[in-house]
Amino acid sequence: MISEKKEIKNRKQVATLIRSFYTKVRLHADLGPIFNGIVEDWEEHLERLTDFWEMILLQTGPGAGKFSPVPVHKEVDRRVNHHLEEQHFLSWLGLWFETVEQNFEGEAAAYAKVHAQRMAHILFFRIMESRKTVE
Repeated sequence: MISEKKEIKNRKQVATLIRSFYTKVRLHADLGPIFNGIVEDWEEHLERLTDFWEMILLQTGPGAGKFSPVPVHKEVDRRVNHHLEEQHFLSWLGLWFETVEQNFEGEAAAYAKVHAQRMAHILFFRIMESRKTVE
């Protein structure tokens, strides 16, 4: 049975994307240990990320103004002894693109990939920048 790709039009579809994606992340050889070692309450984490991506992709939901991803990711880097590397972000992006492309199509799906790519670059740059001030 072939599953039809859908457009991302509502919170339920955003939640499907997030949950499918983080199932892969948790099992990934490099990313899994980081996420599983940091995230204490997966259900809460998935809901917060669904809020974030609903805001980004649909401009709806409870996410407006609630998120500041740079400090959170700097803290993750600190908690893993400053061992986040570009490859981690590339792996994250690869899984994100794979999950989007397997399940969704349309404008919001395309924007999900564009936004994730921009976000990964900004987060990696900000983390590297903050390390220089620590040294």
